[in-house]
Amino acid sequence: MIEKVFDDAQGQLERAVSVIIPAFNEGPHVAQQIRDVDRVMKASGWTYEIIVVDDGSRDNTAAEADSTGVRVLQRARNRGYGAALKLGVQRARYGYILITDADGTYPVDAIEGLLAVAEQNAMVVGARIGAEVAIPLVRRPAKAFIRGLASYLSGERIPDLNSGLRIMRKDLVQRYRHLLPDGFSFTTTITLASICNGHAVQYLPINYQARLGSSKIRPRHAYDFTLLVLRVIVYFNPLKVFIPFGAVLALWGAVKLGYDITRDNLSESAVLGLLGALIVWTVGLLADQNARMAVRQ
Repeated sequence: MIEKVFDDAQGQLERAVSVIIPAFNEGPHVAQQIRDVDRVMKASGWTYEIIVVDDGSRDNTAAEADSTGVRVLQRARNRGYGAALKLGVQRARYGYILITDADGTYPVDAIEGLLAVAEQNAMVVGARIGAEVAIPLVRRPAKAFIRGLASYLSGERIPDLNSGLRIMRKDLVQRYRHLLPDGFSFTTTITLASICNGHAVQYLPINYQARLGSSKIRPRHAYDFTLLVLRVIVYFNPLKVFIPFGAVLALWGAVKLGYDITRDNLSESAVLGLLGALIVWTVGLLADQNARMAVRQ
């Protein structure tokens, strides 16, 4: 007899999902995106609802979404992608949360594959590594660097760190809600939090199309994402950051000490390098102890 083992203590959930679509100034195409998602969900056999969160749009996004008959939550001002998702999760009726964008970039037909394996995972991510991926070339080096850094620090290969098409358990989002930012870093944070704490995360390759309308991503977001990766890893697995940094200082101090011995002169830089390494490692151990205590709580 095959026994199914689920990632969280609550066990298997009802096959019911809340689809959340955050939207900001997506009036020209949000209604079509909703209809496409609705078509796929009707054929899926799952109980579902569709929630559109209009994040302070200055166009007719809310009216267009409302014309399709779905639930529309409207903010008076723009709060950010993550804030819109958190509002949608808060108002969601069902135990599974599926998120996608309103800009036509994510193929709605891929939703069927995510639903098929949702019950065996805490989160299933549509990884943008399919045959057709329309990510601008100018963004690819930064994305590759951030993804590689996150993979190294988390100790697990991450094919797509911040895909906006994924299905996850509502209780997973609620568990880490206090960490989830209001901006674009929502998906990055929930990915790293899930991986660092051993939740079952599965990636399914999907295509990625050129967006409709103008992008909300700016060059400065690359710095924000890098800082976020470091912050989340320090929160969950600080030794991954503190040990390599301390090793660099120790190596510098040891090399400088060896050079000073040949010159019969002990320099301040050698002492500072070795002391700096001890301090960094000590802080790392304390941070790791705090992280372990936080997980147990």
